[in-house]
Order: sequence, then structure tokens, then C-alpha cells
Amino acid sequence: MKRAVSNASLVLFAALLVYVAYLTMRIEQQATSEEARPADVILVLGAAEYRGRPSPVLRARLDHAFDLYKRKLAPRLLTTGGAGGDPVFTEGGVGRAYLISRGVPSEAIIVENEGESTLESTAMAAEIMRRMGLHSVIVVSDGYHIFRVKRMLQFRGLSVYGSPRKDLTRDPLHERWNCLKQAIGYIMWRAGLAV
Repeated sequence: MKRAVSNASLVLFAALLVYVAYLTMRIEQQATSEEARPADVILVLGAAEYRGRPSPVLRARLDHAFDLYKRKLAPRLLTTGGAGGDPVFTEGGVGRAYLISRGVPSEAIIVENEGESTLESTAMAAEIMRRMGLHSVIVVSDGYHIFRVKRMLQFRGLSVYGSPRKDLTRDPLHERWNCLKQAIGYIMWRAGLAV
């Protein structure tokens, strides 16, 4: 009996490894896929901000979203992200201010500024979109992040297109590590764990 349990455990562990490898490959494919097309809104996932200024990662995401907006792929932008420990600023609010400084009219920007994780931000953004009657979204984030975010938004009934921010300093090993972490995060989300 012990041998059967041990063998079953090994088979399950091997299956899990194969599934993680498969997901990592799918995430890597999604990370370089440009799917931007006309939609109701462009959703910018939050990243760090420094005393009211976007971090380089957040700025790159916002600049990419701005380019999509200028191409008239959506009439609105939705910035996300809570305070992240900052007593004054939120990632969503900093994103809004940055886009306004680039010339986007304030009325074209929707802000979700309470989410403390990808799960919270996508849930709140989806609720905002539902209340506004918006059904399609272009997601802007780092490439490795897009797969999981798309699935979270699709789960909430939205049509979702990924558009990874440009990254000129790609480190293949670091990218693969990020994709592996996202695969594990995706599995945890599917299992009902908050990530």
C-alpha cells in the first residue's frame, strides 16, 4: 500500500511539473503577443510609484497605453493600483496624473485606486467596467503578467486583448523566471487562493 501511495504521489508531482512547464510556455508566448484592437477601455496595471512619480516600469506601461490611446484603439484609459504603503499617493492616481500630463483629458481616465494585488485590481476594474457598461479591454502590463490578467478578466465575462509594454532590456533568464512565477500564481488563483 505504501508503495502504491508513493508511486501515485510521484505521478501527481510529475504531472504538476509538466503542467507548470506547459503554463510557463503559454505565458512566454502570450508575453510577446500583440493583440491590441479596438476596445471599450485600455487597462493599465499598476506598478510602483515614488512620491507621486511613476517608477520606470509604471511609466513604460503608461507610455504604451498612451500610444494605444493616441491610435484611437479605445476612448478611455483605466489605471489601477492602491497605495502600496505610500500614505499620500496611489499607483492608480499617479497613473492618472501622468497621463493627464501627457495630454489625455481627465474625463477619459478612470481610476481604480484600492487594489493591493493583481487579483484585487482586476476584480475592482471589472466591476467598474460592468457598472459603466464596458465589455472589452486592452490589458497593458509587463509581458509575463498578461496571461494571468487576461484569464482573471475573462473569468469576469470580459473580452480581453493583451498588449505588453515595450521592454528594451530583456534578460531571457529573468523573463523565464517571471513566467514561472506567473504560472505558479495562475495555478494558485485557479485553486481559489488570493494572489
